[in-house]
Amino acid sequence: MSVKYEDYEVAAPDPAGMVASLSSLGYSLEAAVADLVDNSISARARRIDVEFTWAGGDSWIAVVDDGDGMTNDQLVTAMTVAARGPGTVRTSTDLGRFGVGLKSASFSQARQLTVASSAGGEWSVRTWDLDVVEASGKWLLRRGADPETIALVERLRDGADSGTVVIWRRLRGFHSADVGEDDEKVQQQFYDDAARTESHLGMVFARFLTGSGRRTIRVSGTPVEPWDPFMGAHPSVQRLPVENLPLAEDQVRVEAFVLPSAQRLSEDDYARAAGPAGWLGQQGFYVYRRDRLILAGDWLGLVGMRREERYNLARIAIDIPAETDADWGVDVRKASVVPPVALRRHLRRIATKTRARAAEVLRHRGRVSARTHGDPLLYAWTVRRENGQVNCRINRSHPLVRELLQHGRDSAPETRALIRLLEETVPVTALRALHETDTEDDPVPFGGSSMAPPEAVEVAEQVYRALVAQGRSPSAARDRIRVMPPFDQMQGFWNT
Repeated sequence: MSVKYEDYEVAAPDPAGMVASLSSLGYSLEAAVADLVDNSISARARRIDVEFTWAGGDSWIAVVDDGDGMTNDQLVTAMTVAARGPGTVRTSTDLGRFGVGLKSASFSQARQLTVASSAGGEWSVRTWDLDVVEASGKWLLRRGADPETIALVERLRDGADSGTVVIWRRLRGFHSADVGEDDEKVQQQFYDDAARTESHLGMVFARFLTGSGRRTIRVSGTPVEPWDPFMGAHPSVQRLPVENLPLAEDQVRVEAFVLPSAQRLSEDDYARAAGPAGWLGQQGFYVYRRDRLILAGDWLGLVGMRREERYNLARIAIDIPAETDADWGVDVRKASVVPPVALRRHLRRIATKTRARAAEVLRHRGRVSARTHGDPLLYAWTVRRENGQVNCRINRSHPLVRELLQHGRDSAPETRALIRLLEETVPVTALRALHETDTEDDPVPFGGSSMAPPEAVEVAEQVYRALVAQGRSPSAARDRIRVMPPFDQMQGFWNT
């Protein structure tokens, strides 16, 4: 095709606007750290250290690896936004796709990103300072770094000849003149973030933490333990036959598992099998790409499939070839996928069979216990069997209920009376009479729309305000709502 370039003009994006866009892709802290670990694994690192260091407003996070490292030119390319597109040919160990992971993940969490690297020769250092980019309106990449950051680099590389050090400073949510080293509440939030990151890495990189080629990942010196969502070593796990589904020139491997009921597990095994998001949040499909977990516990938007406690034991592994990224709609964060149309009926068939078998296990030998063992902040109701009777209680630990009881003192007696009335008049008989054997007529919160309607957003906003008032940071409050029923099934401000 012949192109007359005089008919075109350059419409380059504004650096400040681009930074704002990259910073707003919806990364959680743990997902952002996982993106950096991707780079370390792609560089064939055997040891990866994630350091969380509390220093009040000057707190920082670093990822250090002993991988192949980069030359000076390679480092500059790595620090350039979208230097490599999704069509770039990559090695079999490369977990990236868009060429923006390092930058977008880092900009979402920090105002200053410093990367130091060596491929066995001299160490090269480059720094993005978003204040400088925004003030200048230019992509000004600093050679080196400020003296304090250089001192951190030297300390973290610990005399190594090769490898990479990534440092985040001026952390979002923590870098403030109002945050001092003696602020115990914010400090606790910082270390809660570290613990959540450790758990997330154990889930996402479990396949890299086991076997002959295993890596070592540590968070603040503590080795990350792999989490197997399928309990592959337990003798009571039911494995359905593996299916290899054709997709273009490739194949997608699908293997379904039905986990043991609570009666067949020790308390420790049961608690561990629940995973980072709890039993309800971990049911569904697990999508892997080059052994890296992309999506953990989701029914992929398949028609008629949503999270229900009766299906808590159903977990299904999908391995997709990296060459089919576009077919699966893998996003920049490597945190969501959309199954290809050609495979949806097959995935729904496999899921239907797995869910049915999981429900059968719970019905005959198990018990629905997510509301008993799960996170007390997630559920508006708790359901227990005590002394031969089923009791339904409104959860006093739920943020909205707690806020109403604590701050609505003038109306507290009426509120408590209304709660007890609702608890004692659950319409069990009517529900039993109306309910069918399938799930098509089950009540659907807020209509079941994937995009949250205004009334759902209003409720979520009240929960958000309650969580913040009770001491959580804005980002932590959004993270909590993101996994809280029914908002975990909807799109709203908590996903942005």
